[in-house]
Amino acid sequence: MTATLWEVRPGEGESLLDEVSRRSGQKLSACYQCRRCAAGCPVGEETDFVTPDRLIRLVTLGDRAQALGNPLVWKCVSCYTCGTRCPNNIQTARITETLKQMSKEARVAPLLPRVKEFHDAFLGSAVRWGRVNEVEFMMVYELKNTVHDVVHGDLKAPFEELLKQTRFALPMLKKKRMHLGVQGSLRGRRELGKLWRKAKAKG
Repeated sequence: MTATLWEVRPGEGESLLDEVSRRSGQKLSACYQCRRCAAGCPVGEETDFVTPDRLIRLVTLGDRAQALGNPLVWKCVSCYTCGTRCPNNIQTARITETLKQMSKEARVAPLLPRVKEFHDAFLGSAVRWGRVNEVEFMMVYELKNTVHDVVHGDLKAPFEELLKQTRFALPMLKKKRMHLGVQGSLRGRRELGKLWRKAKAKG
């Protein structure tokens, strides 16, 4: 069952600020809204100008609904420009990843389902193989999107996506930027899997 944003509640005895700070490893209380991060954010125009400083402010104020349902959470490209500019070295990419995970745990419908599927497919491939297997990763990602479109009655979208990705893939293959061969796993991938499960258990 999918929850609404207003039904999501913080953990017992822990504020939203404390929870996000703990899980992201970032000291959000050190942000004094200088907006240097906002000046360099490459997706600011795509998020209705909700820049890293605004997102941190929402978390600080305890506005859980707006924080979890924020477009920056799903559109952040993890370029770490914000952290480079921040005088207190606050990495917003780690904050958005934390909020994304919190949304999934609370079963809040993702603002951008395709971003969620990309995120899940990427991590799943990395944990299974010790590195991202390009063929498997893209197959899983596109399959999940196709199922989502079909379930919601959009039969045209899968064909449009196929054409779009084909046009994108051909130049990449020509320039040898994409490999069709199935890559083997790395030594130590089991240890990586254990670390991943341990991290999930700790939240």
